[in-house]
Amino acid sequence: MISITKLLFDTEYFGDSLRYSRDSKNARHGTTEGSGPVVVWNSTRTCNLHCVHCYMDSDAENDENELSTEEAKKLISDLAEFKVPVLLFSGGEPLIRPDFFELAAYAAAQGIRPTLSTNGTLITAEAARKIKQIGVGYVGISLDGLREVNDKFRGKEGAFAAAMEGIQNCVAAGQRVGLRFTINRNNVQELDRIFDFIEAEKIDRACFYHLVYSGRGRGMVTDDISPQESRQAMDTIIRRTRDFQQRGLNKEILTVDNHSDGVYLYLSALKENPERAERIKTLIGRSGGNRSGIAFGEVDPYGEVHPDQFTRHISLGNVREKKFGEIWTDMSRPLLAALKDRKPFLKGRCARCRFLSLCNGNFRARAEAVTGDFWASDPACYLTDEEVLPNSGAGEENLMEKAGLEP
Repeated sequence: MISITKLLFDTEYFGDSLRYSRDSKNARHGTTEGSGPVVVWNSTRTCNLHCVHCYMDSDAENDENELSTEEAKKLISDLAEFKVPVLLFSGGEPLIRPDFFELAAYAAAQGIRPTLSTNGTLITAEAARKIKQIGVGYVGISLDGLREVNDKFRGKEGAFAAAMEGIQNCVAAGQRVGLRFTINRNNVQELDRIFDFIEAEKIDRACFYHLVYSGRGRGMVTDDISPQESRQAMDTIIRRTRDFQQRGLNKEILTVDNHSDGVYLYLSALKENPERAERIKTLIGRSGGNRSGIAFGEVDPYGEVHPDQFTRHISLGNVREKKFGEIWTDMSRPLLAALKDRKPFLKGRCARCRFLSLCNGNFRARAEAVTGDFWASDPACYLTDEEVLPNSGAGEENLMEKAGLEP
């Protein structure tokens, strides 16, 4: 995640302490030294919707092989022992699990911050109050457009109205709630309207996701936006974030799943505010770019551990057989060891990029989906050769020289 709000204005929200602390980049197995990674637990594959870009390929079927309540509590206890700071309950639709509230409360009691990623359609007023009561730190509700656009993506008429009710119930309960929006060719034109919606509905936070080609999303490669559209989308996100800040509206705005965004923000700031640009570069340098397999991991419904939720074909071990912390630190697994220090393995533009230390090679799942090579360049990097390749005749050095800074 890249906090546009933090990078532009030095605001401070919970996740910023994990992403931008001074020792984040050097932590080998977690968010900071002495802590574990943020963990997504896809607690069930079952879902009441059928989203076209679902990385889990979820459906309405129940699966008896998913972790039981007792197995889930053991997992949570093991995560607490490994000092995991945040457990994100995801799915499928996590609220379909009848033990969700019990497990989220158990995580909070173990000292882990429980958060929730949901389609929002099952959050009644009572559920919102209970989510707040048990100590869920944040609820992220997925919307991929307004009304018809969202319902088309979600595969169900009325999904937008039901999610809207869920958002309003969270706001009424005083529960911190945010919007999750996956940018693609079919909804990128909605960005400005989404920002209007965030303001009108008093939503605290918005995460703008870049498309990752995984699960059903593997069939959406041609639905991804072009490099130029990515730059325009970022310009809109930056402009509207500045507008919120200037008008005193406390909204946390983030982009997710494309670390080109941090570099783009840095290069854009170099043209207008070199001092701010250097601060941005320092912060994204601390976070260390993509850290799947290091500061971020995933556990699937069956207990398999993966580097992230998009690389579910790669299993690092199963929590039914071994504790999460033992799996996460097992350097006898070649791919896990390579992810901890991936620079020697990267190829193409990623290997030669002048900003590799800030991005760390971006998303391996996209590279593999398009090229078949896990270590190839991420095709969703929208920065130009002139901006990122050494001796290309343009880019950072020229901008810094114009700004009166030392390259």
